[in-house]
Amino acid sequence: MARTGRPRIFNRDEALLQAMMLFWEQGFEATSLLQLRAAMGDISAASFYAAFESKEALYKEAVERYMGTFGRVTESFSDITLSPREAIETTLRSTAKMQTDNAHPSGCLIVLSASTCSSKNNHIRDIAAEKRKLTRSRLQACIQRAVDIGELPASTDIPMLTTVFDTFMQGISTQARDGIPFAMLDQAITEIMSIWDLSQHPA
Repeated sequence: MARTGRPRIFNRDEALLQAMMLFWEQGFEATSLLQLRAAMGDISAASFYAAFESKEALYKEAVERYMGTFGRVTESFSDITLSPREAIETTLRSTAKMQTDNAHPSGCLIVLSASTCSSKNNHIRDIAAEKRKLTRSRLQACIQRAVDIGELPASTDIPMLTTVFDTFMQGISTQARDGIPFAMLDQAITEIMSIWDLSQHPA
C-alpha cells in the first residue's frame, strides 16, 4: 500500500501575509476568494472560513497587519524626540521609500485597496478611511506641537497645513504605482518642506 505524504501544516501567519499582499496589489473588490485561497497555500474553502471567517474579516486583519508593519513609517509623526519638522520630513521620506520598494506592491494599501468600492462595500472603504483619519490626526498633532513649542507661529493655519502635507503624502501612492522613482519623490519632498520653512516666517 502506497504511503501518503504528511498533509501540509497551515501557517496562518504566512497566509495572512500573502492575503495582505494580494489586497495591496489588487484592492478589496478585485480580489476574489479563489485568488485568496490560492495565494494562501491552496487552502480549502472550509479551512479559509475556519481561519478567517470571511473575506471582510480577512481584509480587516490584513489592514491591521499592514499598519503594524509597513504602515509604521507614519509613526514618526508622534516621535517627540524629533522636532516637528524632522518628524514630518522623516515620515514623508520613509513613506516614499517604502512605497517604491520593489520587494512588495507599490503604493500604500490604506490609500489604494478600498478607495473606490461599490455601494454595498462602503463599510469596507470606511475601514481604510479610518486608518487614514488616524494618520491625519497624528500629522495634525505634530503641527500643533510645532505651534505649541514655537517652531511655527501662533497664527499658523493648522488644518490647512495638515491638508497640504496629508494630500502630498497620499499622492505618493499614485505616483509610486505609476512608477515614479524614489529619487524623484525624494526631491519633491525637499520642495514640499519649503512650505514649512515659509510658514515659520510668514510675510
